[in-house]
Amino acid sequence: MKKFMSEDFLLNGKTAEELFAACKDMPIFDWHCHLSPKEIYENKKPANLYSLWLAADHYKWRALRGAGVNEDLITGKASDYEKFKAWAKIMPYLLANPLYHWTHLELQRYFGIFEPLSEKTADYIWETANAKINEGGFSPRELIGRSNVKTVCTTDDPADSLEYHKLIAGDKSFECRVLPAYRPDKALGMELPAFRPWLADMEKTWGRNIGSYEDLKAALLGRMDFFAEMGCVASDQAFIYVPYERAEGGELEKIFQKGKNGEALSVSELDKYKTELFRFLAAEYKKRGWVMEIHIGVMRNNNAKMFKSIGPDTGFDSISDKEIAHTLSRFLDSLDAENSLPKTVLFTLNPKDNYVLGAMLGNFQSDEAQSKMQFGTAWWFNDNIDGMTEQIKALGNLGVLSKFIGMVTDSRSFLSYPRHEYFRRIVCEFIGQKVENGEYPYDMDVLSKIVRDIAFANADIYFNK
Repeated sequence: MKKFMSEDFLLNGKTAEELFAACKDMPIFDWHCHLSPKEIYENKKPANLYSLWLAADHYKWRALRGAGVNEDLITGKASDYEKFKAWAKIMPYLLANPLYHWTHLELQRYFGIFEPLSEKTADYIWETANAKINEGGFSPRELIGRSNVKTVCTTDDPADSLEYHKLIAGDKSFECRVLPAYRPDKALGMELPAFRPWLADMEKTWGRNIGSYEDLKAALLGRMDFFAEMGCVASDQAFIYVPYERAEGGELEKIFQKGKNGEALSVSELDKYKTELFRFLAAEYKKRGWVMEIHIGVMRNNNAKMFKSIGPDTGFDSISDKEIAHTLSRFLDSLDAENSLPKTVLFTLNPKDNYVLGAMLGNFQSDEAQSKMQFGTAWWFNDNIDGMTEQIKALGNLGVLSKFIGMVTDSRSFLSYPRHEYFRRIVCEFIGQKVENGEYPYDMDVLSKIVRDIAFANADIYFNK
């Protein structure tokens, strides 16, 4: 029996252990996350373990609800200590959930605590961790530095002023690059209640009225230019499915006016609007050398009662089962035919589509970049051992695994960086078993380069042009 989460955790064989030793200390290129630039700039010391670890983590909130914990101990008025105790109490019952491993990796790596978290150890861990927090070293910038993060790409709306990015860029004492990533979801989501308020915010930021579809494009283009000045190298879009329905003549202006006035829109009208606006954006990304990330398959805010009560991003999103291949192919092809297809990362939230996206990549590769079309790592509900392994397996079977740009943190927590270690262990185990099974030669010069590239170098090259 192996010791719990020891040095050979997830590594079953000498080759996997050697590979992990070769890549475990590589830097991190955090090219997709939801960290707050404001929090990075202000760099405040956390109040306690709860505020650092649980306060904004909807992954943990979802697990707490699944274990039957009262909402008051999750997002309600209970004290920080009471909420932490609730988390500790359910921890032993999260067998097979990646949260169990992430929790203990974070306790081990940041606090030197190797005891499993439970109701029995809760007070000891609360007191020990808080004592370490009080000693210092747990502010956002300190955690980023301790985690060996070289670049962070946050997720930013075009209407955002980027004031904190400016301030961070002006502070030469902080070595990590913090770059904005352009996320125009609210511009594309005309059917959502947030669209009209977003237009008003965009007008304030842009400083002009947005009275027409052409005005909207001009505003988005102007903000793109500003993002580029601030170092932006990536964009990000999320869809249940990527639409493809072309519009004719003055249709787009009529559709925009209906959306601007809050009138009901048909599925066809929405698909036309999203198709044409996204095509416009993608072509502009290509001109700037930006990477276009497309996250496919999220059903958001499923629980209307809880959305009304506590808002979005609180643990009530899930996986869609829409068919995605046909319209995605037509969309990408329409860009490629006009030489407007940027470097692109395709993510799927539904693992049924691993082979759909893995095969789609090969249709649009070119010599513009090594693996110009990338299969985004197993994401959100899939960033577990099985999900990551299946995504890696699909990419290996269908593409060029050695050019994979690797893990994303996809988190709001500054303690989430051990997820990269988790990913690296899984990659090394997958490749190590290929060697142990005689499916690939034991050539550590090549193998160690492959795992180091997947851990960091591929992303560093891909995003830095």
